[in-house]
Amino acid sequence: MTDYPDLRKLRVLRELSERGTVSAAAQALHLTPQAVSQQISALGRELGVPLTEPSGRRLRLTGAARIVLRHADAVFTQVEQMRAELAAHRSGDHAEVAVAGFSTTLSALILPAVARLRETRPLLRTSLTEVDPPESFSLLQRGETDVVISADTTRTPGAAGEDGRSDGRFHRIALCDDPFDIALPAGHRLLGSERLLLADLADETWIFATTGLCHDIGVAACTAAGFTPQASHAIGDWDATLAAVRLGLGVALVPRLAKPVPRPEVTIRAFSERAPSRTVFAAVREGSQTSPEIAAVLDALRTAARAAVAG
Repeated sequence: MTDYPDLRKLRVLRELSERGTVSAAAQALHLTPQAVSQQISALGRELGVPLTEPSGRRLRLTGAARIVLRHADAVFTQVEQMRAELAAHRSGDHAEVAVAGFSTTLSALILPAVARLRETRPLLRTSLTEVDPPESFSLLQRGETDVVISADTTRTPGAAGEDGRSDGRFHRIALCDDPFDIALPAGHRLLGSERLLLADLADETWIFATTGLCHDIGVAACTAAGFTPQASHAIGDWDATLAAVRLGLGVALVPRLAKPVPRPEVTIRAFSERAPSRTVFAAVREGSQTSPEIAAVLDALRTAARAAVAG
């Protein structure tokens, strides 16, 4: 048995645990299934214990593998902290940081943050990817991106679960609360109302996002206001949603960060009560948050978030 396990092989084992099958792990790691099996077998020989066992036509992890995985996250955290300290030893300017976020956050948060960094840290390069959770967290875990922008839900890896505990693999940084406003068509009966409550819209026809957090927040907010919304359309694009509102097909909750193209026939109003909202946050691998280049990106994101919500 060697003194220390190979970190690359540990990552392969963790990916197999996450994905469930050798073929899925191989696809995620851009390896062949044979290479994945060989890496895990080699790791087992290094550690002196079998890590997989046959289960029908598939492989399942052994109890020994579960023990290894319990310690793997701590190992990877230590490695990230080492990298952060080494980066702090350098200037931190000559570096590249990869950022991944869902569509709404690109124009509202990420692009303004990148523009700010071009002025304040011109030697720091950033690369951007539009990707939704949970896949963005898989990229983060594998080291294929450095910062993920997400929104709060217990089903999101970077968020706290129902028991209040957060995912120990990731460090979370709150950016802003993103309230939802209501989009109303021209001539709507509530346009001149001084106070606007969600319950006032109980009899309306609703347009919701197709799936995901925006859809769930909208339905839950209506339910909390005392009514079951009559949903007529499911649209995944905010500009198309406003087009539908303009045509009188329904009303829609729109997150403030979405900033869709204004339409003269549509009025977006804030509620007079506490509006439904989501918490937008950044996540990095635990231990990497003190790296100067990542800290600079997080600072720029916080600044962009404050400006976006204020605007």
